Amino acid sequence: MAQATDWPAGYDLRSLTEVDSTMSQASRVLHELAAPCWIFAAHQTGARGRRGRAWAMPAGNFSASLVLPNAGSPAEMGLRSFVASLALYDAVRAVAGPGANLSLKWPNDVLLNSGKLAGILLETAGDALVIGIGVNLAAAPDVSEVEEGAMRPVALKTETGAELPAEDFMSYLAAAYAPWEERFRTYGFGPVREAWLAKAAKLGEPIRARTMREEMQGTFETVDAQGHLVLTSAKGRMSIPAADVFF
Repeated sequence: MAQATDWPAGYDLRSLTEVDSTMSQASRVLHELAAPCWIFAAHQTGARGRRGRAWAMPAGNFSASLVLPNAGSPAEMGLRSFVASLALYDAVRAVAGPGANLSLKWPNDVLLNSGKLAGILLETAGDALVIGIGVNLAAAPDVSEVEEGAMRPVALKTETGAELPAEDFMSYLAAAYAPWEERFRTYGFGPVREAWLAKAAKLGEPIRARTMREEMQGTFETVDAQGHLVLTSAKGRMSIPAADVFF
């Protein structure tokens, strides 16, 4: 396993033993923050995922939220899911080693051995963005705790044998995130998009995308310049801004 890394310059850290949700805590302290700040919690009592879903957090797992003041336009904020995905990928790779079978699932999941290892949640507050990240370091939730049809949850420890405290993973993730954020702010979404597609799960293969109104099936062609999922099917080419994806 890689050695612990130095904390990146320009990023603050607030570390908590327990909180209801790092996302909720972030919203409470937003007004105090002038620089990017990670909010880490050893335990969450009311963690949440996308669309208000509960996020199970067994002991030893990782949870944190990154507050980015002045995060740009709404479109730029939304593209941070790809920035965070790449940072998570790099952090897990550093911990688990080069042999770990990692991939990225649109729009914001990190997969290990084709199971869901980590999730990302974005929430906006004015011109600030909060990025919530949960990683199954020590244990995965039971299948009964996830939505029917969702990917099986997996844990880093059980899948790879890699084991480390959540607070140590915080350092890996912060160090991995900073250069991707700098790249995004300097060069835009192009390089981030290319890097993400190189790690994308099921690219060029059939998938299903479910929105609030309908379910579509097609071949996962690419992610476009707006971060939308592009499917090709018998009905033609579709660009989907938001959906749940199923393999």
